[in-house]
Amino acid sequence: MKTERAYKYRFYPMPEQEILLARTFGCVRFVWNAVLRHRTDAFYQRQEKIGYNDASAFLTQLKKQPDTVFLAEVSSVPLQQCLRHQQSAFKHFFAKRARYPRFKSKKQRQSATFASSAFVYRNGQITLAKCQESLDIRWSRELPSAPSTVTVSKDQAGRYFISCLCKVDAESLPITPKMVGIDLGLKDLFVTSDGKRANNPRHTVRHARKLARAQRQLSRKQKGSNNRAKAKRKVARR
Repeated sequence: MKTERAYKYRFYPMPEQEILLARTFGCVRFVWNAVLRHRTDAFYQRQEKIGYNDASAFLTQLKKQPDTVFLAEVSSVPLQQCLRHQQSAFKHFFAKRARYPRFKSKKQRQSATFASSAFVYRNGQITLAKCQESLDIRWSRELPSAPSTVTVSKDQAGRYFISCLCKVDAESLPITPKMVGIDLGLKDLFVTSDGKRANNPRHTVRHARKLARAQRQLSRKQKGSNNRAKAKRKVARR
């Protein structure tokens, strides 16, 4: 049986790729917010639910406006994938499994999803649509198969990542009648019902002092300044 699994890697874009990704992130964020505003107004003002097809038609009209010609500078696939993600978010909201979708900000994590028609995977390299060169990916492990979609993201620390969704064979584990209880703790990471203990490595203790120092430096920076933005990225890396 086949199942899907995501594999995440760090990559380092070239200056031209970084500019294109910044444009793509901005366009995805713009489309998300514009369509979300359209759906919110329709719901609260006219008690009308906007589905995926209506949202896609709204995006088509949005691209034709003179002040949104910049949407044509990036691949259309991430914009369409953005609508699918929003449709899924509304589905979870109406099923009472999640909160109402929120507007996106450029200060948050940025991401864009590319379907198989918007990238090329060849000889272990991935080239996104409208990019001349392949991405400089740090392959920590091999992909089990060609990815069906890839999601490119940039965190608040300015680091770039790519997540590849691949189909893999689901491994069936043998059925066993044994059962074990696990108790999480502070002194020990966990203790099992059969007496086994695992030491707590306390990884956060090593970085707590550095994080506290970086947070104090951030609190002294003037809001809106470049130095505060640099200090914020430093905190995000801790």
